Amino acid sequence: MTQVDVLIVGAGPSGLVLALWLNKLGVKVRLIDKTTEPGTTSRALAVQARTLELYRQLDLTDAVLEQGYRTTAINLWTEGRHRARISLEAVGAGLTRYPVLHIYPQDQHERLLVARLEAQGIGVERKTELAGFEERGDHVLARIQTAGGQCEECTASFIIGCDGAHSTVRKVMGIGFPGGTYPHLFYVADIEGAGPAMNGELNVDLDESDILAVFPMAEAGRARLVGTVRDERAEREQTLQFGDVSSRAIGNLRIEVRKVNWFSTYHVHHRVAEHFRRGRAFLVGDAGHIHSPVGGQGMNTGIGDAFNLGWKLAAVLRGRAPDRLLDSYEAERIAFAQKLVATTDRVFSFVSANGPVADIVRTRIAPLVMPLMAKLPMVREFLFRTVSQTVLNYRDSPLSKGAAGQVHGGDRLPWVVVNGSDNFAPPNSPGWQVHVYGQASGALAEWCHARGVQLRVFAWSEAYQLAGLARDAIYLLRPDTYVALADSGGAIRILDEYFGAIGVRS
Repeated sequence: MTQVDVLIVGAGPSGLVLALWLNKLGVKVRLIDKTTEPGTTSRALAVQARTLELYRQLDLTDAVLEQGYRTTAINLWTEGRHRARISLEAVGAGLTRYPVLHIYPQDQHERLLVARLEAQGIGVERKTELAGFEERGDHVLARIQTAGGQCEECTASFIIGCDGAHSTVRKVMGIGFPGGTYPHLFYVADIEGAGPAMNGELNVDLDESDILAVFPMAEAGRARLVGTVRDERAEREQTLQFGDVSSRAIGNLRIEVRKVNWFSTYHVHHRVAEHFRRGRAFLVGDAGHIHSPVGGQGMNTGIGDAFNLGWKLAAVLRGRAPDRLLDSYEAERIAFAQKLVATTDRVFSFVSANGPVADIVRTRIAPLVMPLMAKLPMVREFLFRTVSQTVLNYRDSPLSKGAAGQVHGGDRLPWVVVNGSDNFAPPNSPGWQVHVYGQASGALAEWCHARGVQLRVFAWSEAYQLAGLARDAIYLLRPDTYVALADSGGAIRILDEYFGAIGVRS
């Protein structure tokens, strides 16, 4: 029998990131996965800005940027004609260090995460499957089928289901997974080819019968095609080949396909689990929520789950927080998952709708309206913040208190650059931080030193005011870098009151 702090079931991006984050926080983990190797096909592609910001705490950001690909524009096509080009470069400028779309195929992404884990002495136990588990007081007893065919037992303080849409952990928890499946059949193909739509930018064809998106995977010549399969061909899902899919949209974009590296068909689902926690078991990533691929949100949302849950597990395991802190994981993440599913559902329904009215809107109206809307600063910022997940906040969380300037407890801290340096640099060690923009009192410095909280003081600049930060205010940041408390008075007692209310020792 083995014993660990946390047993993680599933070694996709969410499980791997959770293992890295917990290990950095001093938590002993065991990571199992029933597959024989990491993914070999490039499923998820987009790594959003908020993920890149969080990755700075794990020293992953630079590697993702170096190995990935930067996409700077979206092109809209209808009926074989290029209708509009929307630049992405200026959309997120001033909002984050990572203002454009970064492409980093999931197979490469997983290999990077696995390598980082192995460098820290943690391996993924492959061909190892969870047979079941039960909660026994202060621990979970899990039954595991190993690669050698033996059955063993493992005790853990907590078990985390990162095991995808068909999660065994979720089923053992007895939690429902309501939602549905869209009727359309889709195909995905990683190809090598040439043509105007193989230009290293995102190209979308809004055709009357077929929808096709071309995601660049390199500067030119390599791309992923995602398209619909219509008519009677959709009934041959099991035997469908790339040559069977409609050539109309591919022809409209004038793509010369020279090689197909991977082809598959799939249905799109939209589901959110009824709960993300039951006792000592939690759901992370696709085990708790799945939705359409619109906006490249799925993998990034799972990684956000991992960062949110990880620091809370570590605080409870180290005796620095009561068990009730873990309830805030579901409170914060399930609301976001439900909103995300609803949003992507509306967009996906528009893109894939059938009928003459939908065809007219897609092929005539959208190509005219979208470029005009994209020129409006407020619209550009809203769209960028939504897709990049930098808009996500926890203002309604029980862990979020106060406001100072335009920043509320629960917000993502505004990103600001002054004299070439930004305020998002990771702390010396993962944990709570206090930010002050202006001057910090000696009493505050003493309080932070006594409690092991890093104090970061930034000389006042108008740039901070423009970003919505208040001068000399106290901004208490959680270990996942969201603002926990914002207070313009600067009184030390507000910090003690905050930690006393949530029962956490910094």
